[in-house]
Parts: sequence; structure tokens; C-alpha cells
Amino acid sequence: QVQLVESGGGLVQAGGSLRLSCMYSGISALNAMAWYRQAPGKQREMVAFISRQEGTSYSDSVKGRFTISRDNAENAMYLEMNNLKPEDTGVYYCNDVVRVMTDQNVYWGQGTQVTVSS
Repeated sequence: QVQLVESGGGLVQAGGSLRLSCMYSGISALNAMAWYRQAPGKQREMVAFISRQEGTSYSDSVKGRFTISRDNAENAMYLEMNNLKPEDTGVYYCNDVVRVMTDQNVYWGQGTQVTVSS
């Protein structure tokens, strides 16, 4: 059974930094993982991706400011967020990329709220 627990969000001023953590179980370390963001009134979108070989990619909106990493031994994934902007505000979720793409009823954790004030 998949479990996802996101943490590390909070309220920060523009230009500040946060480090999000995702602890997961029931997901293979072989699977690609990603961080997703749901901004108020918008659909959830992928912002950072990491493959099992730790190759990474980012949405244009966060490229150069966010860094995704994972610790397969600890079943953990992280998102280092720097130079935060008000448009980064939203609830951040982690998940297995293939599950999200193939399961319309995929399980999501509770997410962690990030609020960036201007």
C-alpha cells in the first residue's frame, strides 16, 4: 500500500528558501518520482522530476531555483526551493510518476502548503 507524507512547507517572504521532504512507502526505488504543485484555482502540475538514476528535469517556472533529490535507502525525496516567488504559492505533493500518469484514481498524500508573500 502506497503512503506519501510531505512536510517542510510554510510561510516565507519572496526571495526566501524552503526545503520540502517526502517520505514514502509502497513505492519501488526503481520508480521515477516527482514533485507536483497545485496553486489556488489551478490544476496540479509537475514542477520537478527525478529518475531512478537521479536524472532530473524541471518546469521552466522553477528551473534554476529548485533542486530535487532522493535518498533511495531512506525512501525519501526532497525539494530545495530557493529565491521563492509569490507564484510558487500552492500545495506541494510528491508521487510516483507512472502511477500519476496511468491511474485516474491515484492516491495522493496530504501535501504541504507553501505560501510566499511579496
